[in-house]
Amino acid sequence: MATGYAELLRARHAVRLLVGTLVGRLPNATAALAIVLFVRAEGGGYTLAGVLSAVYGLSNAVGQPLLGRAVDLWGQPRVMLPAALLSGTGMAVLALAGIASLPVACAATLVAGVFTPPLEGGLRALWPSVLKRPDRVHAAYALDAVAQEVMFTLGPLAVTVLVAVWNEAAALLVVNALGVLGALSVVVSPPSRRWRSAPREAHWLGALRSGGLLALLGGFFFVGLALGTISVAAVAYADAHGDSLISTWLLSALGAGALVGGLVYGGREWPGEPETRLRVLVAALAVGYLPLVLVPGPAAMTFLAGVSGVFLAPSIACAFVVVDRHAPAGTVTEAFSWLVTAFGVGAAAGTAVVGPVIERGGPAAGFSVAGAGGFAALLVLLATRRVLAPPVSGPGALTRVKSDRAGDAEAGFTAGRQA
Repeated sequence: MATGYAELLRARHAVRLLVGTLVGRLPNATAALAIVLFVRAEGGGYTLAGVLSAVYGLSNAVGQPLLGRAVDLWGQPRVMLPAALLSGTGMAVLALAGIASLPVACAATLVAGVFTPPLEGGLRALWPSVLKRPDRVHAAYALDAVAQEVMFTLGPLAVTVLVAVWNEAAALLVVNALGVLGALSVVVSPPSRRWRSAPREAHWLGALRSGGLLALLGGFFFVGLALGTISVAAVAYADAHGDSLISTWLLSALGAGALVGGLVYGGREWPGEPETRLRVLVAALAVGYLPLVLVPGPAAMTFLAGVSGVFLAPSIACAFVVVDRHAPAGTVTEAFSWLVTAFGVGAAAGTAVVGPVIERGGPAAGFSVAGAGGFAALLVLLATRRVLAPPVSGPGALTRVKSDRAGDAEAGFTAGRQA
């Protein structure tokens, strides 16, 4: 397993692209916490902090697929670098102007969210041209999913440290400056500058004209809902046990489980079609959420949280492969960006729905919503088996023979061979 990842990371430009993308996405990973801390430091209430966080989250969900489509049309550097600069400028305006003028604060947050560059989808579009072999791309998707867990764990910690060393405004400025530098590192790299999307059919729906992609987005909306639910239910569980640190243990255990599961999953090749494998992984993910409703003591609950995360990163990594197989020609970045949006909107819906459930039924009821979300995701994938069937190669089939290219000389992977 370690040898496979070492081989992947030795590929030219691989480490630079992975690290640059992770650093470039720090503003997105830390925005919710950084905005809340900043508003509170400025004397604002939790309501205003929640509103500005929601403005950022919703505008980000809208902006990702739109910018992803622009990347497919005009290339990565022309879109991502200006977007990163605009997003960073929006957060800088918020940090420097404060919340004295609510319209300015909302507008700055809106700009920061809408123009967050689609680095996540962009990296997945680059992997085939950088790694050249489907098995390496599959491992890269798994490593990408694992790296997300690390980023979403260490990012908030970095914000906390910056606040302790300087202040909340400085944390916003530093994190977003790092985000711009990360995006710059990616877009000036040779693979990013050479990459061109495959020729695309002009259609206003873009990537969404693929029924398979729509089915996948529907399923992963509910996966996101389950995760958003767990975040809130973990806090409620901690409150019930009189120790706020317990929620940190639970979420850290979930992230650790996802990390282990992702590393194991990406360390080998798996037989069969990814579409079938995805349904099995999501079924295992849903089952893993069920024991959480038992809400045992903190030690046992931490163990259950870790188990519940084991199939998260593998499910996400497999979903990346399925997206790549079902995205219409010339829409790969947009398609990956839609997955990010569906997941994020689902998580936001989960946090909104679970609050009243917890108030009525306590933490156990909150965790039951997570289980329901997992099984709803599985039901969507089972109900859409026909449209989410493996693409068939041949004349007239909806396949992307050349999905991602670093110039015309680089051939993509046919859907039938994708790991």
